[in-house]
Amino acid sequence: MHGLINRSIQSFLRETYGQKLWEDVVQRAEFKFDDFEALLIYPAEQTDAMIEAACTVMRRRRGDLLESLGTYLVTSPNLEALRRLLRFGGLSFVDFLHSLDDLPDRAHLALSELDLPELIVLDQGSGHFRLLCAPLIDGAGHIVVGLLRAMADDYGALVLLDHLGTDGDYEVVVIHVLDQAYTAGKQFDLALPVGPER
Repeated sequence: MHGLINRSIQSFLRETYGQKLWEDVVQRAEFKFDDFEALLIYPAEQTDAMIEAACTVMRRRRGDLLESLGTYLVTSPNLEALRRLLRFGGLSFVDFLHSLDDLPDRAHLALSELDLPELIVLDQGSGHFRLLCAPLIDGAGHIVVGLLRAMADDYGALVLLDHLGTDGDYEVVVIHVLDQAYTAGKQFDLALPVGPER
């Protein structure tokens, strides 16, 4: 697993729940270190051990914790670059959904070693979509639910989401877009803000 993914989970746990919880997770997972390096590659078992340890320490279901992680990935000020990468997917939430198939390739442009789950979006008409997620880790579809919920808010769309479990090699998420312009959404400019002139 790419260290950037592990580092993001670590940051989520520390920023959201505090340093003490992170120390408890490290101890529970029996890591010999307390920080993931963003550019290293780690065994997938360590990622799973970290998530399982966090669920045990916090007494939370895995799906609930991973959904909160997905929301954090979009809403954390420290991860604005990821939000920008996602917003480049389109001007509306439905445009964004149609761009999700290409997200792994866009991520490769930014970081060639970074593997993201394969995402297949099926447009079933009338605002109904079915998203198939080939998980890198068990429960990755729940991360996608949290991410989509946060992105719907970012776009100002009213959306219903549900994780249906697995179908073969994929986790299945159903999406019903009720209103693409429910609220004004959050400010987004294609160009990065320019600093003060010197």
